[in-house]
Amino acid sequence: MKKILVTGSEGFLGSHLVEKLIAKGYSVKALVLYNSFNKWGLLEKLPKKILNEIEIVTGDIRDNDLMDKYIKNTSMVFHLAALIGIPYSFIAPKSYLETNTYGTLNILNAAKKYNIKVIHTSTSEVYGSPTSIPIKEDHRLFPQSPYAASKTAADQIAIAFYNSYNLPITIIRPFNTFGPRQSLRAVMPTIISQTLDKSIKFIKLGNVNTTRDFCFIDDTINGFLKTINNNKIIGETINLGTGKEFKIKNIAELIGKITKMKKKIITDPKRIRDKNREVIRLCSSNKKAQKLLNWKPKYSGLNGFKYALKLTVDWYKENNLKNKNKLYNI
Repeated sequence: MKKILVTGSEGFLGSHLVEKLIAKGYSVKALVLYNSFNKWGLLEKLPKKILNEIEIVTGDIRDNDLMDKYIKNTSMVFHLAALIGIPYSFIAPKSYLETNTYGTLNILNAAKKYNIKVIHTSTSEVYGSPTSIPIKEDHRLFPQSPYAASKTAADQIAIAFYNSYNLPITIIRPFNTFGPRQSLRAVMPTIISQTLDKSIKFIKLGNVNTTRDFCFIDDTINGFLKTINNNKIIGETINLGTGKEFKIKNIAELIGKITKMKKKIITDPKRIRDKNREVIRLCSSNKKAQKLLNWKPKYSGLNGFKYALKLTVDWYKENNLKNKNKLYNI
């Protein structure tokens, strides 16, 4: 089998996907965003045995000629590369459009040229605050941030390439994935890191009454893996979520119980978004994933979530000790 190209391989989802692909015997070409420091992001945290089996290439998905070169002679593309920080998208929307939308266009054009299957990664943020729960794939799209808008546009371009050119493409739409190696910018690591930090007395958060459908990284990656050699999903958009939502304040309470370090939560005005920007609830319907991917989250329900949360807390705790209170922030 030809190599599978993974864009955004140095990120949270990407590094876990590459790791699992190698473990399952696939040949992988991992695209890392070029930087002058020659850093490979979270791929550098993988065991050397795995790293030695990866073909790591550098570049930028905004470069259409380079994407053509990297996609040629591959068997399929897992497209995960994107700018993902929602707060920064409010002040730098052009960067998000150029990377997430036009970068995706470059991937699709190259894939069309060589007729290569693409698994395009979306986000639950494209739904915005929902009109119905659980959220099905045919729910209206209502982006409430430039990030969500750029991803919505990328999704629509992907659908257009399927309809216009019969490109074999599938859109995978993960809900809020969490687990080891995630950036401290995400809400779960933010709560965990503040809880573990003995030098602070309070946990600073924004709106703690919003709810999210948190899916453990192992489950999300398993969903991606089930797209390989699956022709039933061509042209489809598929949610990956547990179907259960948790309030942010309840997660903070659970983390306090796990760590036995309960702290008072205080509101940080800088983290509060106005009502037009804030997505109030996210909770998926995963019936389509069950039907087309034969996928069900292993870490589901309250008990499954608590167990996955403990695994995540334990990882950050161990990482914290090894690195003198400096957690990864990639």
